[in-house]
Order: sequence, then C-alpha cells, then structure tokens
Amino acid sequence: MIYEGKAITVKALESGIVELKFDLKGESVNKFNRLTLSELRQSVDAIKADASIKGVIVSSGKDVFIVGADITEFVDNFKLPEEQLVSSGLEANKIFSDFEDLNVPTVVAINGIALGGGLEMCLAADYRVMAEGAKIGLPEVKLGIYPGFGGTVRLPRLIGTDNAVEWIASGKENRAEEALKVGAVDAVVAADKLQAAALDLIKRAISGELDYKAKRQPKLEKLKLNAIEQMMAFETAKGFVAGQAGPNYPAPVEAIKTIQKAANFGRDKALEVEAAGFAKLAKTSVAKSLIGLFLNDQELKKKAKAHDAIAKDVKLAAVLGAGIMGGGIAYQSASKGTPILMKDIREEGIKMGLGEASKLLAKRVEKGRMTTAQMAESLSAIRPTMSYGDFGHVDIVVEAVVENPKVKQAVLAEVEGAVKEGTILASNTSTISISLLAKALKHPENFVGMHFFNPVHMMPLVEVIRGEKSSDEAVATTVAYAKKMGKNPIVVNDCPGFLVNRILFPYFGGFATLLSFGVDFARIDKVMEKFGWPMGPAYLSDVVGIDTGHHGRDVMAEGFPDRMAVDGRTAVDVMYEANRLGQKNGKGFYAYETDKRGKPKKVSDPEAYELLKSIVKEQRELSDEDIVNIMMIPLCLETVRCLEDGIVETAAEADMGLVYGIGFPPFRGGALRYIDSVGVAEFVALADKYADLGALYKPTEKLREMAKNGQTFFG
Repeated sequence: MIYEGKAITVKALESGIVELKFDLKGESVNKFNRLTLSELRQSVDAIKADASIKGVIVSSGKDVFIVGADITEFVDNFKLPEEQLVSSGLEANKIFSDFEDLNVPTVVAINGIALGGGLEMCLAADYRVMAEGAKIGLPEVKLGIYPGFGGTVRLPRLIGTDNAVEWIASGKENRAEEALKVGAVDAVVAADKLQAAALDLIKRAISGELDYKAKRQPKLEKLKLNAIEQMMAFETAKGFVAGQAGPNYPAPVEAIKTIQKAANFGRDKALEVEAAGFAKLAKTSVAKSLIGLFLNDQELKKKAKAHDAIAKDVKLAAVLGAGIMGGGIAYQSASKGTPILMKDIREEGIKMGLGEASKLLAKRVEKGRMTTAQMAESLSAIRPTMSYGDFGHVDIVVEAVVENPKVKQAVLAEVEGAVKEGTILASNTSTISISLLAKALKHPENFVGMHFFNPVHMMPLVEVIRGEKSSDEAVATTVAYAKKMGKNPIVVNDCPGFLVNRILFPYFGGFATLLSFGVDFARIDKVMEKFGWPMGPAYLSDVVGIDTGHHGRDVMAEGFPDRMAVDGRTAVDVMYEANRLGQKNGKGFYAYETDKRGKPKKVSDPEAYELLKSIVKEQRELSDEDIVNIMMIPLCLETVRCLEDGIVETAAEADMGLVYGIGFPPFRGGALRYIDSVGVAEFVALADKYADLGALYKPTEKLREMAKNGQTFFG
C-alpha cells in the first residue's frame, strides 16, 4: 500500500500502475470534504515521491464516483473574508494542479455520478473513461456560485467554449453519450468493462502509443480563440444566458465572464481569476439563500426518510374523484410505478381523468422522456371504475372530490366501509380541517390530509396533514407514498389552510389592501414579479380561480377572525359577483385570449378596472417599496406564527413549503430567511411602520423577543 487514509487509498495494481481509490469511510457517497482534500494532497505527494510508478488510475469504491463538495462543510468557508476565501480556493486548486502535473499518465474511471468537484477531479486527469449509465456535470450555478476547483478553466480548454458555457451555465447533468460526443470523456464502456478499459488506456499511454503530454498540454495553455472569436463567443453567450437566468441569478453570467477574463492566460493565472470570481459570488445573498435551500432540502429528505421504519408499503392506491386533479394524481402514481384505481360517480369524470393522464404521458413521449411502450404500461396501471369492487385490495385512498366538508365526509365514510382493515384514507383538501373531516370516520387514526398542489405533475410539494387522531403509521405511510410519487412531502399539523394556504391568504390580504388604496393591480403584478415571484397576485388569482380564492378566503376568515376577517366588500367579492372567475371562464382581473400554442394569454380589460372602482376606500400614493412591504409583511409574519404554533416543526420546512408550494423566490430563500436577510429587528420595525393596516402587520411577542436578543431563524 502506497497510501492509506479514511477517504483515499493508493495501491499497486501491476507493473508500475497504481490505483488511487476514493472510498470515504462511514458515508454512502464520496464527496470533497476537508478530510478528502487533505488526503488527496498526501496521495499526490506519495505518488510524486515514488519513482517506480509509471501510471495512475483513479477510481471509486462507491456506486457513484464523487458527488461534489460537502456543502455543509464548505458553507463555513464562505463566512471567511473574501481574501481568505480566495487563498483557500487556490490552496485547494494546487492539489488538482499537482495531480495534473504528475510526470506519469493518469486515467479516471467514472463509474457513476461525477458532479461539481467530482467532475473537476476527472478534468485534471489526462484521460477519462465513463460507464454507460454514469452522469457528469457542474451544477454549482444552482447554488448561486460556479465551479471552484478549476472547472471554468479546464472544461472550455477541453470541450470548447460553447459546450463549456452550456454545461456550466445550465448546471445540467450529462449522460455518457453526450459527454463522449463533445469530448469531455475519451471512451464509454459497459460498467463491467470499466476497469479493463482504464487499464488498457493507461498501458497504451505508458508504452508511448498515446501521447499523454500532448493530450494534457491544451489544459495548461490559453484558450485557442482569437480576439474576434472570443468577442463573438462570449458576448453572444452572455446575452443569451442573462435572458434565460434573469437578473436575480448572477452566477451563470459571472461564470461566462470568468472564462472570458481567463481566456488569454495559462492554467495557473486562469485559476487565480476563477478563485477571485468564486469568492465574490460566495459572499452574495443569492448564494447564501440558494445554499440555504439546498441544506433545507437535505433536512427535508432526512426527515421524510425517518418515517420509512414504520411506513407500510403501498402496492395499490386509489383516487376518489377523477377530473383534472384526480387524473393528475393517477398519472403521478402510475408513472412512478404504483398502480392506482380511479373512481368517479360520473362517466364524464372518468373520461376527463383518463384524458388528463393520457395528455401528460403523451407529453413525456413527445419530449423523449418515455417510450410509447412505457406510456402504454403507465396507462394500463390506471384502472378506471365506477364502483368500489376492487377497493378491498387498496393500501391507500386519496379522496379528491369537491372542496365541501359535507360531501367529503359522506364520501370518506362510504369508502371506509369498502376498504380492508388498516387502509389509509387521505383527503386532498386545501383548506378544510382534517380533524373535522375525521369525525365522519370509525377509524380516524387511519386518516390524514394529503394536499397536492395544482398542477400535480409540476408542483413538487405535498403537505401531509396530521389530524388530532392520525396515527404515526398513517402519517409515515402517506409520506412514503408521496416520496414514491416523486414528491417532496412536508408533515404539518392541522389548522385552517394548513401551512402553505394559511400563509398565502395574508399575502392576498395585502393585495386586497393595496387595491382598496386604488393601486393598479397590473402595477402590483409587475412589482411583485420584479421582486421574484413567478406571477403577480392578480394573475395568480386568475390562474387559481377567483371562486377558489373566494371560498378559501372565507374559510381562513372563519379560522383566524382576529386578522383574516374581511371588513366590507373586497376585489375578490366584486370579481366573484360579476362571474369573473379567472382563466377558467376567460375573464378575471385580466381577460384571456388563446395564443398560437392554444394557451391562455392575459390582456388588459377595462371592465375589470371599472368594477374595482367600487371598493376603493381612499387613494394613496405608494412607492414600489411600499407595495412589496404591504404584500410581504403579512406573508412573513404568518410564516412566523405557523412556526410558533407548531403547525410546522422547523424553519427549514416552513421555507421549503413556500418555495415548493407557491414559488416563493428561491434566490430569497423563503420567508424566514428573508426576515433574516432584512434583519429580525429591522423587520419588526418595518412591520410597525405599517401597523395602521391592521392585525396582519402586527409582529408576535416572540418575534419581538428575538429582535431584542439578536436571534435569527437560521443561525
């Protein structure tokens, strides 16, 4: 053994060839943490010191190659002053460069996922062999940063500027055939042939058949583009990528600027440019928020996994109520491998549900994500029925009928009599109390809420709602089923609106206040979209449905009369009474026309403005900043209340619920991280500034205490 550590070993294979193997003890994957980097330093030094070594193969002892840097460790580094962060980056890069400069050929055998630092390790080698099922990529822009272990330097010199910009700015994972096509790897082989292929390559390089020094040289030099080619490549790319990423996500464009700045330098100077830009991005609020989201997501997955021990396996599911929502749930279940019965009392409902599932599956075939044979298999896993005949075999039933407590209670009581003992019943309700619905059941311990967001196939969140009598097993089984469907489940406690809708309605309350001051709803939409929301509140109301919003508003007002009760008529009342229901009937705050692709396109409608004149209480001149504050303060304060009331267990879950459920701007990290970014004391002072607008703007005593003590939600 030439070197043996806890993450890396270096041992002789045959005739001067050694294997540097990544196999981090105590972990299911390899990652670059401080330990791995330190051992890589020692490994490279040990190889350099051994004159008998003629070639190095780099491999992995895990199912993956290296998943990237350990963000939980490296996020601490980001707190360092910028200059220290730069020198720390250059110190790490020296290890990769020393590996690249070894006086012997090097080959990496990529057996599985190689992302971020994992791919950057591969780029430092002379040759790369990849298993057919492996994937490689540089996803750092998704965290608000860009590659920091030489990725912006080596990749463009290896695969060309255009390809490198696409890989780095998109952050996508690339399959083996794509990697081979652009020259990121030198060979693709079956997984069981990987070691043999790597050995063959290294032997050919040792014998002189392959000139490894010539292969290495372009990575050490400046980019092979003249001034005009550089200008055309980089300026075009910056314009296109800026349009795609938008103004709130600077990392993709900064990555291109870094490649451009370093284009006329050799490797070492280019790495200095990369390190300086990386440190600058690491200090931004966007990186802080996106890395925070990544860590929150890891926490969510860990919490969801904790339920596995007591969850029952769902082999057959059922959905009650076909239609668009039922069809979406059936599609999601079947396409992820769990057969499902789809029951409705009307044949039209069954047709609508099957039509929705067929349409979604056909789109996957169209995009090349599924074969026609797989589509047929998924469709056959959806069994339509108008009776409870096969319900005796079902493990979980998702009720998705009309949002009316009496109807839901009747349907749930009926299905309880048709299922086997221990079958979980779950209501896809968006506002109605689970404990209230459970009163109709003989076994309320088997009942939970399972709130899907519309459209089901696109929205990643599922709220699993624990009622007063819901058992741990019922909750755990529902969480496991949601995960199996490819969703991100968050367990919340019962209250009107649960987590996401309870927080969303105060936001709409702020919108109603602005309209009562005569503020143009189209202007509000533009301001909030600029703030980062995917759509403004007027447009969102139209998409969700004015009638849905009207009903939800009344439920919330009844549940939280102190701050959500409505004083007089509001804009939603006016629209609802005028039968302007939004996109579903072609008119709401906006009117809707069909565009060339057959999708609804919003246009201004003078009639909407005329109707809204009746609810204006006073004309106020408000700045864009006022609009943001009047919209955001109630939302943030209600998130605080949900955490304090125990509706959600952690700040991470609260924030992820908003990002996954209603598209809270990810670069702002969620409502609680947004409060942290403003400063808790500053946020409390800001809320007090708008105190005359009512109880929705009143901070809780606990939040005032946090402000006084200098506490934050994310320490």
